[in-house]
Order: sequence, then structure tokens, then C-alpha cells
Amino acid sequence: MTIRPARPDDFARVREIERAAGQAFRPLGMDLVADDEPFTDAELSAYQEDGRAWVAADADDVPAAYLLIDEVDGTGHVEQVSVHPEHARQGLGRALIDVAAAWSARRGLPALTLTTYAEVPWNGPYYARLGFRTLAADDVPPGIARIRARERAHGLDRWPRVTMRRPLVPDAPA
Repeated sequence: MTIRPARPDDFARVREIERAAGQAFRPLGMDLVADDEPFTDAELSAYQEDGRAWVAADADDVPAAYLLIDEVDGTGHVEQVSVHPEHARQGLGRALIDVAAAWSARRGLPALTLTTYAEVPWNGPYYARLGFRTLAADDVPPGIARIRARERAHGLDRWPRVTMRRPLVPDAPA
């Protein structure tokens, strides 16, 4: 697999990845998550044009995973990372998170943040293995608090959801 910046011709495949990855939530009774609509071309284009979207592509240059990143509250905020189930457990998510960390570090940002499901094995526990730590509710900065409010309004808090942070510099607080 090669990680490269996303291109407009990847957008249809990115949506396929998102829909396929979402199906893993269905056996957990999380149909709302499984049925969530992927990003539109316009949304993906904004990330792609701004250099904030990457894909992990196979030998035929077909994306198998993707990541989108924002800057929120002075950190690199992982907006979305998804791996097609056919390519799960191959380190693609970790590799994309490493790209997000490098992107953030080049901008002098001290940490990565994300929001995720606390109890879904390939969410909260997975990110903890990658060095992310759950933030206490009182420690969630205002920009991410707004993201969490949108998630709640969308119904995503029907299952335990958390904000996590991974420091990128040795002295940055977890």
C-alpha cells in the first residue's frame, strides 16, 4: 500500500470505503452509524484542495482507506479515518494516523485529537493502543465541544462517545 494525497477521482471510492466500513457497526445495533451518509464531493473536495485528505492505495492505485484532518483548537483533529473491511488489520489506519501526526507536527501543532466510540473495539480501545488518551469532559476545548454538540444532535451519543488526544511533542499534556 502507498499513502498519497487524495485526488478528485478517489471520491467515489472513498464513499464506498465509508459505506463498507460502516457495516461493521450494524451487528452492534448501531444502524444509525452504519447508515450515516459519507462525505459529499464538495466536502471531500474542500479537504483535498487544502491538502488535508489522504488515501492508502493498493498496487493498482485503488484506495483501501482514507483520512481527513482539520485543525481545531490548535491541534490536528482527525475528522474521519476509515478502512475498507477487505483491508482491515493491515496497519492502514495506523499509517494514516501517522500521516496526520506528521502533518500536524509540520504545522507546529502539539497534538492530535479525535472523537470516537468509547466501547467499540476498533474505535476507543484501538486509538488508546495508538497513544490517544480520553479527555475528561471538563478538558474538552471549545471547538471540539462544538463538534461533540453536532454529533449529539445527529444522534451519535446513543452509544458512549469520547474525545481523545495524542500528544505529538514530549512535553505536551496528554
